[in-house]
Amino acid sequence: MRYVLIFVALAALPALIAGSALAYERLQGPTELLYCNKDKAFSGYTLYGVGGRTFLLDMEGRVVHTWPIGTNPHLLDNGNILDASKDDPSGFQGFKEVDWDGKTVWEYTEKREGYAPHHDWVRLFNKKLGAWTTMYIANRSITNEQAIVAGCDPKKGPYRDGQMDAIVEVDMQGNVVWEWWFFDHVVQDVDPAKPNYVGQGKTVANYPGRININMPGRPLKRDWLHCNSIDYNADLGQVVINSVQGEFYVIDHAMTFVAGDPKKSIALAAGPAGDFLYRFGDPARYGQGDPPRVLENWDNATSGHKQMGGAHHVSWIPAGLPGAGHFMVFNNGQYLFERTPQSSILEINGFLDSSGKDTGRYVNPPDAGYTQVRYDKDTHKSPRLISRQVVWSYQSTNNHGFFSHIGSSGQRLPNGNTFICSDTEGHFFEVTAAGELAWEYINPVTRDGAVKVLGDVLPMTNSVFRAFRYAADHPALKGRDLTPKGTITERAAQGLDVQPRRRPPGDGPQGNGGGQERRGKGGQGGGRGGGNRDDRPPRDDQREK
Repeated sequence: MRYVLIFVALAALPALIAGSALAYERLQGPTELLYCNKDKAFSGYTLYGVGGRTFLLDMEGRVVHTWPIGTNPHLLDNGNILDASKDDPSGFQGFKEVDWDGKTVWEYTEKREGYAPHHDWVRLFNKKLGAWTTMYIANRSITNEQAIVAGCDPKKGPYRDGQMDAIVEVDMQGNVVWEWWFFDHVVQDVDPAKPNYVGQGKTVANYPGRININMPGRPLKRDWLHCNSIDYNADLGQVVINSVQGEFYVIDHAMTFVAGDPKKSIALAAGPAGDFLYRFGDPARYGQGDPPRVLENWDNATSGHKQMGGAHHVSWIPAGLPGAGHFMVFNNGQYLFERTPQSSILEINGFLDSSGKDTGRYVNPPDAGYTQVRYDKDTHKSPRLISRQVVWSYQSTNNHGFFSHIGSSGQRLPNGNTFICSDTEGHFFEVTAAGELAWEYINPVTRDGAVKVLGDVLPMTNSVFRAFRYAADHPALKGRDLTPKGTITERAAQGLDVQPRRRPPGDGPQGNGGGQERRGKGGQGGGRGGGNRDDRPPRDDQREK
């Protein structure tokens, strides 16, 4: 565990103000508020879900409100929480909306055979429909026969349990009003007699708007793309969806939606109008860039033109904020063949061309070009080619200081700062545009209760999928009672919110040490800081969560 910490007495933590922050390696440390520079942090309230409960904290880490649901909570403008019906973002059957008092006011269950909702969703106002709808990611099953007919290489089959992600939109009555599916936008270069063939004299590189169904080294399988985040841009009428493999894709919703005619809408979304408007992250996937590879001498590697891997939480920066209209994505830093994987936050302007001009339209990233970035020799990081469309990024100076192999989120704040959730370690922090730390917090909730000190434990022990900061004047918070009611650990000691069952690793006097036995017990925390993760059957691609 490596965090940016302040060297002060633990008793003073709740009242921390600006000081000298240093990064260092440690095996045991405090949870909850670590640092707050009141002059540079964006004042507001932090929201996150863990262990089936959503917490709203003030700037000093004190609870001001909770909701009795908490997996990947989405705060709505009316103060309600929209969340998964099950405490596991990687798989559930539907959604539940609860009001400020925790009363269920809306539910939806996906009952269709072959559909498996997972990871993310968004509540949006559909202008054409003139009504609120909910859009979500769902894996759709593909039979071996369907796969072969679509052009999957028979030599790589049979294709058992194949799935590709879809985006489903339902109205408040639970009716499907629009749907888009990756399977309708595939291309293949294996069999000229099959649909989706590239055509004579062409290659997959001629079709950046479609996905190669015979992706090298990745034949169709269960949870093939593992998409994990979705966002909707009401001004553009577009949807962006992110795959953990290291790409995100932009789709036209406005031009494929017909009010009152779901059948026609779905047909339009399945046709050429539903092809990708833009994709970013790994041009080798469509034959327009070099993939990561180990170099000849084996002790070094290159990331090629791949920009991100294991990525999560793609979103548009909202109007009115610095960088409005740009994409922001959490690059976990997986699959890049770096000596020391390191996570980062990327801000991307997809309209930039090779001269740096904002064209007002999407530019294919390889056409915009790349810049070689070199790192300090003490990081032992190899030079990388970074897209010229990346206009801002953050990563810790110490390349061992910030890394999450799973989940996580990034959010642009009104003052230009960026709020970050590093899932693996339950680590939330806010940085300025210059990368200076402004606020920092460690989630104290583990599967075994809330702890004030966390020791040498396995990753995911206190994990949090995402976290966000909201201004005091946010519509959801106006007129609400936001009186501080104590920190999470203080409330847990009173039997509120979190019920500890046994002492987790490291929650003892400093110097007790973890040891292999204690580390093993820590691993049982698993899941999402108290979820049902190890109640699920093992997955063949569990590592890609």
